[in-house]
Order: sequence, then C-alpha cells, then structure tokens
Amino acid sequence: MADKKKVGILGGTFDPIHMAHLILAENAWQQFQLDTVLIMPSGVPPHKENREITSANHRIRMLQLAIDDNKHFKVSNVEIEREGKTYTADTLTELNRCNPDCSYYFIIGADSLFQIENWYQPETIMKQAVLLAAARDQLEEAETIKKIEYLKNQYHSEIYLLHTPNMSLSSSLIRERVAKGESIKYLVPKDVEKYIYQNKLYI
Repeated sequence: MADKKKVGILGGTFDPIHMAHLILAENAWQQFQLDTVLIMPSGVPPHKENREITSANHRIRMLQLAIDDNKHFKVSNVEIEREGKTYTADTLTELNRCNPDCSYYFIIGADSLFQIENWYQPETIMKQAVLLAAARDQLEEAETIKKIEYLKNQYHSEIYLLHTPNMSLSSSLIRERVAKGESIKYLVPKDVEKYIYQNKLYI
C-alpha cells in the first residue's frame, strides 16, 4: 500500500489571517515534511459566540489572497459549509472518512494544547490526527513537553513539539489597530492589508 499523504490543518477564525498564522503553517510544513497544509476557517466556533465575526466570504477571500503564492497551502471550506457549531472532532472524523489515503496533522498553539481536554470529544481529536503543538518560548516549551507526555500516555496519542519563532501577534490586535487608524503594514500580507481597507473591515 502506498504511503498516505501527509496533510496539515491549521484552523481558526482568521478574522483576519496574519503573518504569525502563515509562519506557523510554513514551519509545520517544513519540519514535518507535510505534502500540503489546509488553512481551515471555522464557521460558528463554539468559544466565540459572544463576538460578531466577519462574514465567511470576507475571511475566505483574505485567506486566498494571503496564500496565493504558496503552492503547498490550500484554503478548506469544510467547516464554513457545515451548518451549526463547528467542532474539531467532527471535522477530523469527516476528513478521515472521506480521505482514507491521508494522514492528518492538526497544528495548534501550546495554549490550545493545555485546553484540549476541555474541547468537545478530545479523545476523538487525538485519535483522528497527529497533534503538532507550537510553543513560543523556552519556558512554554518545557511546560508543553510535559503536557505532551501526559496526553500521549493518557490518550495513546501521537503529539510532537513544533518549533516556531516567537511572534506576539493576534487577530484581535489587527482589528484594534485598524479601528484606531494605526498601521498594520508587515503584520498581515500586503494584499490582505489592501483588502481590509478597500472593504472597510474592522472600522
């Protein structure tokens, strides 16, 4: 049987996508020799019900602009097209059922790794995908390694540490800077910056 295709998944609201997202995905692709990375915007994330989220059409267009020059990145609409709340466990189950020739690598930050046992069906997530956990600094890396070992023993899961540059950047910071009229140059891709201003997002 031929080796399975190695597919990374970077999920999130991406409201908007920024350079730290892209650097994280690129590092995962390189370090784990992935064939492709799916950039997967969420539809209705259960943990962000109290905040108004920019329309899916705008978020998808910004993603497309951000990864246009990267052949190993692809935008996935799997969660956007699903009705109701979107859960990672359901997404991974669906992807594995539809694509038995693929192995999935779920890319998360260390903060998410420490919260994952509180997610919907964490055992399903860790059964359906290899987890790649990114730590931002040496202290967080040491704590993350301990957490990885605990989860591997508890759930018989496959989890690896993902090394990536420390970037204190968030989508909320981008939105705040736009609202205040502050520059977001070099924080998001050039075409994404242009799109935000042309469509008067976050003002």
